Amino acid sequence: MIAVTEATAAAGALKRLTDEGVSIWLDDLSRKRISTGNLAELVAEKNVVGVTTNPSIFQAAIGSGEGYEEQLADLAVRGVTVEEAVRMMTTQDVRAAADVLSSVYDVSHGTDGRVSIEVDPRLAHDTAATVAEAKQLAWLVDRPNVMIKIPATRAGLPAITAVIAEGISVNVTLIFSLARYREVMAAYLAGLEQAAAKGLDLSTIHSVASFFVSRVDSEIDKRLTVIGTDEALALKGRAALANARLAYEAYEGVFAGERWAALAAAGANRQRPLWASTGVKDPAYKDTLYVDELVAPGTVNTMPEATLNATADHGDIHGDTVTGGYDRARADLAAVERLGISYDEVVGKLEDEGVAKFAVAWQELLDAVTKSLNSKGVEA
Repeated sequence: MIAVTEATAAAGALKRLTDEGVSIWLDDLSRKRISTGNLAELVAEKNVVGVTTNPSIFQAAIGSGEGYEEQLADLAVRGVTVEEAVRMMTTQDVRAAADVLSSVYDVSHGTDGRVSIEVDPRLAHDTAATVAEAKQLAWLVDRPNVMIKIPATRAGLPAITAVIAEGISVNVTLIFSLARYREVMAAYLAGLEQAAAKGLDLSTIHSVASFFVSRVDSEIDKRLTVIGTDEALALKGRAALANARLAYEAYEGVFAGERWAALAAAGANRQRPLWASTGVKDPAYKDTLYVDELVAPGTVNTMPEATLNATADHGDIHGDTVTGGYDRARADLAAVERLGISYDEVVGKLEDEGVAKFAVAWQELLDAVTKSLNSKGVEA
């Protein structure tokens, strides 16, 4: 009886989150998760309606080798390059996950049931190469519910517009600053306008904007700790939520404007804010902080499995925790600035580090696959 009660309570927390208009996506993917039926189970039992991947996730999954042995052997016999091998493995996983989520995609009319795959992070500062890679990935996965992830770098902005204009759905990733987020939304609208000019059906194009959360606290909290005053320490754990809440305010403004109204009349979909990096880094904070405190309609929260399970177990979902907090959010960020911590410097540093970390993870993945191919007697 206790087990049933606990299971009911767990399902209740996730259902309440869904009922508040938050789509729950899993921030993880591996071949084992697919083959064992675990992903299907999370969809059926824990309200998961999407999946996000990134180079670090694939490095962990494929680097382990588990579930990839047969395909690696076949790729080695064919004598493919390591780059091709990695793309064959990652797109196969994304294709399989997309099939698992196809019914969610159909029921939600394309809003959810999405699986994201990222362009090669080494192309983050090359617009033309990013566009070409995005088109190739969409072709390779060949599923209507795939989303191509493009980083929100300066070079990524025109790439977002160009890829949306091709009718390809996009997950814009590595957004840290409010100014860059506004540029991302503008890039999306420009892409929709170009798609409309080509005669494409705007209702088939979807996008999310992945606004990173916990890394902001990690960087700013570190600086607040160094300052060490009571005022500084009282601000710990508040900057990331403030930043995200003001991002949602910006979203509300853009998607209530005249430019958007014209696109909406043509059948376009809003670019939903997606809360990324929602695993809590500081053990002093509640492990569901970035779920409980970022509840707002029309958003996505992509969670590592540990955060998903924590939310199911003890998430405190009690309605919208975003839209009433804009003034407090502005005050919190202003207080951080008054202490000498530059918001612009922090978010710029986080963007640079985010691109660099994914590039390192991608190289580590290439190295691991090279080793596996060579062990089978074939030069990668």
